Amino acid sequence: MLVSCRRTREAARDAAGPRAKGPPVTTLTTSTAPDQGVPSPSYDRSTATVGIVHFGFGNFHRSHQAMYLDRLMETGDGLDWGICGVGVLPQDAAMRDAMRAQDCLFTLVVRHPDGSLEPRVVGSVLEYLHGPEDAATVQERLLDPAVRIVSLTVTEGGYLKNAATGRFDPDDESVVHDVAHPDDPRTAFAYIVEGLRRRRQAGMAPFTVLSCDNLQGNGDIARQTITGFARLVDPELADWIEAEVAFPNCMVDRITPATTDADRESLLHDFGIEDRWPVPAEPFTQWIVEDEFPLGRPHLEAVDVQFVDDVRPYELMKLRLLNASHQALAYLGAPLGYVLVDETVRDERVRTFLERYMADEAAPTLGELPGIDLPGYMATLLERFANPGIRDTLVRLATDGANRMATFTLPAVRDNLAAGRPVTLGALMVAAWAEYWALIARGGLADTEVPPDVHADTLRAAAVDDDPATFLGIEAVFGDLGTDETFRAEFLRLRAALASEGVAATLDEVLGLRAAS
Repeated sequence: MLVSCRRTREAARDAAGPRAKGPPVTTLTTSTAPDQGVPSPSYDRSTATVGIVHFGFGNFHRSHQAMYLDRLMETGDGLDWGICGVGVLPQDAAMRDAMRAQDCLFTLVVRHPDGSLEPRVVGSVLEYLHGPEDAATVQERLLDPAVRIVSLTVTEGGYLKNAATGRFDPDDESVVHDVAHPDDPRTAFAYIVEGLRRRRQAGMAPFTVLSCDNLQGNGDIARQTITGFARLVDPELADWIEAEVAFPNCMVDRITPATTDADRESLLHDFGIEDRWPVPAEPFTQWIVEDEFPLGRPHLEAVDVQFVDDVRPYELMKLRLLNASHQALAYLGAPLGYVLVDETVRDERVRTFLERYMADEAAPTLGELPGIDLPGYMATLLERFANPGIRDTLVRLATDGANRMATFTLPAVRDNLAAGRPVTLGALMVAAWAEYWALIARGGLADTEVPPDVHADTLRAAAVDDDPATFLGIEAVFGDLGTDETFRAEFLRLRAALASEGVAATLDEVLGLRAAS
């Protein structure tokens, strides 16, 4: 059983006193142990070995998959399932430096709604490799027979697919580069395909590929991308991958904000831990996985991971309720002057919109959900969003919005149109997204509140075009949805209302909260 050191910031600071008299400072390494009663690995990390290679080693992976494996190792099991994190981008050098300086240890800090903090030093990560620095070592690790799972969190937009059609895009500039320059890969998929090629050549069984990204059928999409990429390199290799490699789907859930300097300072002041890259997270966590691992898997059911035959109903529920609601929060909240998620969801109008959207337009698209209390789940989401301890930002939710809207919101709009159901609230979300980018184009948001998006230039230009329907003409996002007469009419009506009356008045009118001004 893990020991809890949960306590409020105030209690920790009372115990620590002023910084000069506070707890001794511990810089995380294998040879040091944190003071102040912070739990850390009781298992012997020197006996653990790598069994999983993970691409996309960011905060979410560390708050979720790495946390579950750390829990398992605390029971004395799973020591042959340690993680090797891999970064493939030049900017991942910052994570490389942090992990190497700390022997791959990091602090996970759970933020509770009452303001209390619950830190835990996580030890399940054993190695970190930076591909741009040493791609050969990454390939050596992928060829290691002890590696039986390769997992991914490369974001919804990282799967080299067309956002509107969902199909693998062989003309993506990263694909073109990686096929032409196999010794200088830029994508996780180039590494994975080459790793599988080498294993096939050596007569080895392939590793299982486990996508942990927020995508409906994330395993199926990983299969599509990897086989599509492989077919450009070697059609026979692609056929072998199709026949031999397992790609289980899974559903992942834990709100995990970006790390700030305030997180580092709080951890240092309150608990005496100097950590270059701690991870803040909410208390809630969930992981549901299809049980398809030919070379075996860690016994994660012992630490509350659920293994099922078909994860799709649960995955769809999470994407269309939680993730789509995140998009609504971003595009409705920022024009109202909000910066944080919790303050946005406490706005009566926005909260009512989320309740109505989930119940009236998202839930009807979900189908059967055995064993799920759907009203209870939706109520819990609102409570999670309102957690003031998380201090999650709207700009984080809006990051890569073109891919996220295409993944989380637009599929529900399509399903509702096909079934003859209303799409007013979904159209309002899209209209708010268009006005959000118009606001950005006019300089109406501070630079720190402008999200990165690979489609940023296109979004800006379309949002301020004289024809408000131009936004729906971004084919890479909307495909043929932009020409649907019902959706188009609702979008134009609601965008005109947002432009002339503002978010608050438009929400009042659409939701019937009070007479429109």
